[in-house]
Amino acid sequence: MSALPDDRAALRRRLRERRRALPAAARIAGAEALAGRLLALPGLPAEGYVAGYWAMDGEIGLHAWQLRLPPGLVYCLPVLGADQRLRFVPWRPGDALATNRYGIPEPDVAAGLLDANALALVVMPLVGFDPGCHRLGMGGGWYDRSFAFRRSRAAPPLLVGAGFDDQETEPLALADWDVVPDAICTPTRTLHRP
Repeated sequence: MSALPDDRAALRRRLRERRRALPAAARIAGAEALAGRLLALPGLPAEGYVAGYWAMDGEIGLHAWQLRLPPGLVYCLPVLGADQRLRFVPWRPGDALATNRYGIPEPDVAAGLLDANALALVVMPLVGFDPGCHRLGMGGGWYDRSFAFRRSRAAPPLLVGAGFDDQETEPLALADWDVVPDAICTPTRTLHRP
């Protein structure tokens, strides 16, 4: 059974509630285990820009992964663009942040923004995922618009969804604009797109 577009709002609510209900100890342990999975990805670049996200609303954290990145990789955070696409900025703990219109911290810069195609790897947040590596996001389409070019070409950037194991759901119906990640990583496993 597939989650139809009309069902996506209800599915998002259920999955977000489930994600937020995880105890703090499970979140911390999950972030640690996820870091190991991300660092073990086949095709992990040795150098270049890699993007993560600022974990909000119960999303699995990327701090453990960021702190363990090999020296040739530069960690970036997304910035919302006026054209409804994401740009990316190198960021280290302690660098300035500003809150965007959705209440999410993002780098407080006006210059040095990288386009999505300048990245080697992108770890994307998700609300849900299915066994075929289809990703259910928050519904704004930011990642789908920003990485639309990946629908017709191979990596780079390598696209990886990150979430907790219990965010897995039944097979999702895809919309024409959906960008399917190359892999989904959870604390206990890595799924690769068929």
